[in-house]
Amino acid sequence: MAGCVMIVEGKTDKERLLRVLAESVTILCTYGSYSLEKGEKLLAQTEAADADEVYLFTDEDDSGKKLRTHLSEDFPNAIHLHTPKIYREVADTPLSVLAEILERAGFAVIVPHPDLGER
Repeated sequence: MAGCVMIVEGKTDKERLLRVLAESVTILCTYGSYSLEKGEKLLAQTEAADADEVYLFTDEDDSGKKLRTHLSEDFPNAIHLHTPKIYREVADTPLSVLAEILERAGFAVIVPHPDLGER
């Protein structure tokens, strides 16, 4: 999916998503917090990446929901991706589930082999 940026909460989230993405995607991290300065930096990074689409992939816990609200203000046209509530965090979501979420959103993915383990 050319020309897209994905914004996630942390480094672990980014690393897990990169394990299942079969295409090059610019992934930016908020590192769990948000401020006006961080919002401006993310906007600049998104523009520098010449992104046609922005995806927000946040945790399904309280801090993830709060972060999603802030990000939505700066990226009102962003496409929201969520980990299922049962897993709460991207870092705890099985790779096969992450691959399914990304594939439904139109990304090329590598489906992890169940016998090789998720982590």
